[in-house]
Amino acid sequence: MNLKSIKSWAEQDRPREKLLEKGSPALTDAELIAILMGSGNRKMSAVELARHMLAAYDNNLSRLGKASIDEMCRFQGVGHAKALSIAAAMELGRRRKANRKEYPSIRRSFDAVELLEPVIGDLPHEEFWVLFLDRANKVIDKKKLSSGGTIGTVIDVKLVLKSALEKLAQGLIVMHNHPSGNKKPSQSDVNITMKLKNAAELMDISLLDHIIITGNGYYSFADESLLSDNSETI
Repeated sequence: MNLKSIKSWAEQDRPREKLLEKGSPALTDAELIAILMGSGNRKMSAVELARHMLAAYDNNLSRLGKASIDEMCRFQGVGHAKALSIAAAMELGRRRKANRKEYPSIRRSFDAVELLEPVIGDLPHEEFWVLFLDRANKVIDKKKLSSGGTIGTVIDVKLVLKSALEKLAQGLIVMHNHPSGNKKPSQSDVNITMKLKNAAELMDISLLDHIIITGNGYYSFADESLLSDNSETI
């Protein structure tokens, strides 16, 4: 059975007209995606196709944001142009969060997570970021130090400390994501944490936390008391 096209809907129900009249907050996720795609397929309107895509990812935009171009193109009516539009919109959302310049003071691990989870939480690859803090634990700046594959990224302790010294940081919080969804740190995560902690202490800089972010939560070394001097293994 063919569904009605968007053009046959009442004007107030059409996504573009709804956006013009009521603003973007009034639109559902599916309606916003439909505007990006522009059209559906022979059996579905753009909105119905967007709903179908979202349902395949448990109606979770973060999961959709991890989908590759090829994965999105598996849906009938979604070609490279539509998939690229969706991927570009997802990336713009991440960059908007990353470019925010009003940084908070960090009083607990969740404060740091709130700052970077929108940026790296739904990435399909690992990224390693550093928050640079002053004596009052206010974030001076944040920086992506490396980007890797789906199972790891390379961390250069010298680059972390070089950036910290340039910014006159008194404290550091390092963060990276696990695309697998597994929050538990690997032994490699533990090793690099202790290496960075010991190196930073030589320069009177404190490593306050190492946080691993996933799409369903996070793991904090500080919360688990793994940054004490005698903590070397999980």
